[in-house]
Amino acid sequence: MSRPSSSRRVLVVPAAGRGSRLGGSVPKALVEVAGRPMLAWLVALYRPWVSAFVVVAHPSTREAMLDVLGDDLPSAVVVQREPTGMLDAVSLGCEAATRWSPDRIWVTWCDQIAVHPHTLARLADREAASSVALPLITRDAPYIHFDRDASGQIVAVRQRREGHDMPARGDSDMGLFSMSAHAAMVDLPAFAATAAPDAGTGERNFLPFIPHAAAHGTVVTVAATEDIEAVGVNTPEELARVAAHLTSR
Repeated sequence: MSRPSSSRRVLVVPAAGRGSRLGGSVPKALVEVAGRPMLAWLVALYRPWVSAFVVVAHPSTREAMLDVLGDDLPSAVVVQREPTGMLDAVSLGCEAATRWSPDRIWVTWCDQIAVHPHTLARLADREAASSVALPLITRDAPYIHFDRDASGQIVAVRQRREGHDMPARGDSDMGLFSMSAHAAMVDLPAFAATAAPDAGTGERNFLPFIPHAAAHGTVVTVAATEDIEAVGVNTPEELARVAAHLTSR
């Protein structure tokens, strides 16, 4: 299994959301979990694996995000003025990441802070030959599910938030994705140029890019290490659960 290496990877963190369901007065990425902001947890987790950080933020929080990022590694905060969806946020972040000429761009949602280092090592081991690589976890009542064909290739994504018919048990992502430079800088912009807003939320979602990438290249999936890695911090109950886990880990 790979040892941590920052070789030519940039981490993009879309973090322009307001985190209203958490009931706080600060953006989600700055909400404290077990004593430090979510963004600080991500910096500590990914620092051994990447050479630079890009955060996509609301204009009002740019300076606060820079303060949390610190100056240990090169970093940038780019502004998403309108909350049009994760596809646009990821695209902004990938465009900003090109200044470091990365081999791979990793993307993680700002509230997926329970990812295990073993999962990152597994992702790093398998990503090289892929257009996109991502950890998956099989779970009951999935929020996200990827459909596969008979050969095991991902062909579609279902999303509970969009009102899709969901299986009782399915393969769900955990808000972490690795893209090759070509996938991030050529394939993703081409996909985004024609992607329509989803019917349910009216937002342009990133996840439909995964089956698109599978149809035009190679998508590799790896196993997660722990079930809790798939838990995003969206409610006070989830915050308490993730905080307890990280403290015990």
